[in-house]
Amino acid sequence: MGVRALKKIILTGGGTAGHVTPNIALIPELEKRGYEIHYIGSKDGIEKKLMEDFDIPYYGISSGKLRRYFDVKNFTDPVRIIKGYSEAAKLIKKIQPDVIFSKGGFVTVPVVLAAKRKKVPCVLHESDLSPGLANKLCIPAATAICANFPETLSHLPEEKAHLTGSPIRRELFSGNRLKGLDFCGFHAGKPVILVIGGSLGSVCVNEAVQGVLPQLLEKFQVIHLCGKGKLDEELQGTEGYVQFEYIQKELCDLLDAADLVISRAGANAICELLALHKPNILIPLSLSASRGDQILNAESFEKQGFSYVIREEDLTGEKLLNAVNEVYEKKNTYINAMEASNQHNAVTLVADIIDEICENKG
Repeated sequence: MGVRALKKIILTGGGTAGHVTPNIALIPELEKRGYEIHYIGSKDGIEKKLMEDFDIPYYGISSGKLRRYFDVKNFTDPVRIIKGYSEAAKLIKKIQPDVIFSKGGFVTVPVVLAAKRKKVPCVLHESDLSPGLANKLCIPAATAICANFPETLSHLPEEKAHLTGSPIRRELFSGNRLKGLDFCGFHAGKPVILVIGGSLGSVCVNEAVQGVLPQLLEKFQVIHLCGKGKLDEELQGTEGYVQFEYIQKELCDLLDAADLVISRAGANAICELLALHKPNILIPLSLSASRGDQILNAESFEKQGFSYVIREEDLTGEKLLNAVNEVYEKKNTYINAMEASNQHNAVTLVADIIDEICENKG
């Protein structure tokens, strides 16, 4: 028989890139600390694609979504969740991890609940100001819960809560502006706007940007991450404008090339902008399309002087143009505010918590 690895960990999280990228950020540090890493996600979610570049065993389980509204899938998804619980329990028994780190998303619920049954400690991470439904269901089973915002601690059991910030991928800090400009066919003499609508894209953000594109291109070059299936073929070849469905490897270069970012207000995305000190305009998902977490995230960043916020219901081409001009004109004010903020070294803090739990388990 082979020698068992000193420590084993299962990472889990999925549904959106924001539930995966903090896991990715932790991988180099966990490997450095001697962990054998495994990943449990859904069978066909974005997490499976994002993990393809890593030499880490990936296991897909059945997962369903728990909705607060009526949907015909509410009758079938519980069956998927029960099946996912059974599959997760079998995987945990097979892998025998020392600890599980869960980033959120509905695929994590059966994993965390199965871990509790198997007496495996779990560390959760909550990126938003208030916990989402998946993490709410997992909190009773967790040993420790990491939070992104100070305001979140009031929503968590005091004895489990840790303020860590969000783990940021190391490679985001290694971007090369010239490489980013070259990748887009841009030149260095004109400032760049990067538009990020989230991993799935945003129709309303796309339409607002494209509606005022001629005016934007008078002063700026525009990189537009539109989301899968959301490219506008009529705009292909427009000078000073490039669009992509999604970017992974080159994102660090595109971020370094950007002088201003227009983005949704997902917690991980905005924490990356804060860490990189990028002046930004946030357009959070509306209450009609979400539970309001992005609105709270954006308001917190606006209050701290990191961001300019436009509510989705107020979004017009004119307001977007005014915001772009104002933020670019005052970009140094935003940069100074972000540089003065106390950024936690989240990767180290989270890894320390994982280590402590492993040591106490032993």
